[in-house]
Amino acid sequence: MAYNITPWQPGTLAENLARAGVSRRDFLKFCGGLAAIFAVGTPSTARAAELTPQAAKIAKDLGAVTKPNVVWLQLQECTGCMESTLRSGGTTVEDVVLNLMSVNYNELVMAAAGEAAEKALAETNKMPHILVVNGSVPTKDGGVYCTIGGKSAEQVLREAAENATAILAVGACAVFGSVQAAKPNPTGAKGVDEIIKNKPVINVSGCPPIGEVITATLSYILSHKGKAPEVDAEGRPLFAYSQRIHDSCPRRPHFDAGQYVRSFDDAGAREGWCLYDVGCKGPSTFSPCPIVQWNMKSGWPIGAGHPCIGCTERDFFDRFSPFYTRLPNVPGFGVEGTAEKVGWGLTGVVAAGVAVHAGVTALRSAADKKAAYNSPMAVFGENTGSTNTAAAAEPFGAKTSEAAAAEATPASHETATTDESTRTTAPEKEA
Repeated sequence: MAYNITPWQPGTLAENLARAGVSRRDFLKFCGGLAAIFAVGTPSTARAAELTPQAAKIAKDLGAVTKPNVVWLQLQECTGCMESTLRSGGTTVEDVVLNLMSVNYNELVMAAAGEAAEKALAETNKMPHILVVNGSVPTKDGGVYCTIGGKSAEQVLREAAENATAILAVGACAVFGSVQAAKPNPTGAKGVDEIIKNKPVINVSGCPPIGEVITATLSYILSHKGKAPEVDAEGRPLFAYSQRIHDSCPRRPHFDAGQYVRSFDDAGAREGWCLYDVGCKGPSTFSPCPIVQWNMKSGWPIGAGHPCIGCTERDFFDRFSPFYTRLPNVPGFGVEGTAEKVGWGLTGVVAAGVAVHAGVTALRSAADKKAAYNSPMAVFGENTGSTNTAAAAEPFGAKTSEAAAAEATPASHETATTDESTRTTAPEKEA
């Protein structure tokens, strides 16, 4: 569908969408997807009937919004986050909404340049506005590594944040500095929440984040009268970051079965087996990638045969590299590769296949219970406690703690040993 996207005209968002050619049906479908993301973390319309009332409410509240003032900064970054948002495979309602909302100032897509662009930024900064930030903030050597209009990125950020009613750090660079902040961090790159400490910052993490998650976060703020979505301990919206990639990965059955890719050209790779052995960080990465995906749900890294590198997690470049090295042992174990060893070697009472499976079930249950009490980052030797997460009481409340993330962390299943003989490979299985 081709829409006629023009700058914001007088009236409400619904009226501007109508001018752009967006039908009421298309807008309701868009709001239905938002309702599904807010409720269960997926834009699927499989539960359309029960989500219809919520979708109608979102459509009413979002459609009634008058022109929102938005400052969209791009600091030390690659423009990948904005590309993820606007180059989703076709012109969608999301594109129209974001183009309309970012009309005040957005370096990448605005027509104005030079003094005209600086004037638009200065005028918007004086008014209450939503601040969206892509890119890290260099702090070494007076911030000379990224300047805009003769000002350092830090100065530009502080001025834009002064009257901001909501602040979104979008992308790994804005959240914690990303690759630029990797050791030895030559530019002194920092995330937005390390600079702006007097206001809460919503972290939409990823390198880049999924465009629909960016849109959903902005739409949540607009449709909830400035109220921030509930967030985890890292400041990420729980509706998008409450589950690990591992929990919803379509290759998870192969993980549970002990079927692993050992090299990118082996039989297991051709069969779509689990990428854990070639470095997949899905068991310790919170993101809706397998559910929402990119480019109109046409693909995502693991779907293309590449392991997750954990880009939604803080300091992933230092903590997860080398990327093709296997994670430390994840609690649990695969069924096919370990049933015999677990049944005969650990239970001591197995005499037949039925008893083997009974022993496996009992041990997996015990492992799951133990894993449920561990932090999802325990595989890295970290021990972060969990507390209860509550929605912010104020229109733009403070960050909540990580309990919801802990509650949404089902135990994973992987061998408790690194003994390669306990795993089933493609050649072994075929033999």
